[in-house]
Amino acid sequence: MGERIIYFLFTDTGSYLSKAINFYTKKSLNHVSIGFDPQLKELYSFGRKQPRNPFIGGFIKEDIHSEFLKRSSCEIYSFTVTDEEYEGIIHNIKEIEAKKQLYKYNFIGLFGVMLELEINRRYALFCSEFVATVLRDVKRFQFGKPINFITPADIRNYPGMQLIYQGILGDYQKQKKPEKVIQDQALPKQSFIFLISSRFKRLGLK
Repeated sequence: MGERIIYFLFTDTGSYLSKAINFYTKKSLNHVSIGFDPQLKELYSFGRKQPRNPFIGGFIKEDIHSEFLKRSSCEIYSFTVTDEEYEGIIHNIKEIEAKKQLYKYNFIGLFGVMLELEINRRYALFCSEFVATVLRDVKRFQFGKPINFITPADIRNYPGMQLIYQGILGDYQKQKKPEKVIQDQALPKQSFIFLISSRFKRLGLK
């Protein structure tokens, strides 16, 4: 059974919502996204759809080069999963993405975490709830508590997480290029012939 690497980006944007969550949790880096390549070209989460409006949120594809994110303090972690688990995570994300117009950011769920009240809302997730949802089939990533109580700190401190970068997100691409990971890109759209051709080229066969 083969293995793949997935990536987690934890950020602190300095927004009012971020400051409020930090104040309550006494922890920083309270936004988490999940990705599938070390350059973080494919990065998914639940958050604000419009950078200047924190009240319109839902399923998003993050852009680490955006003005909103690139000045954020961050930590980036890697985690190893099996091929089957990797494909399962992608499948779970695709399912949510296909219904993204129905999904909203789960502000009410945040209060549920604070008050220790289990609030289940259909088509509503906050960032760590989303990540825990798409990881639900990963045997090595089980928390032993309801998904809607999982915080970014729970994910960041999970055994097996490997810290690969800490600092300002905008400086991440300026660092030494992350070690190449031999794996297909997340949510791939390439044809089978294209993938085989690319692998032959990497072996020097043309």
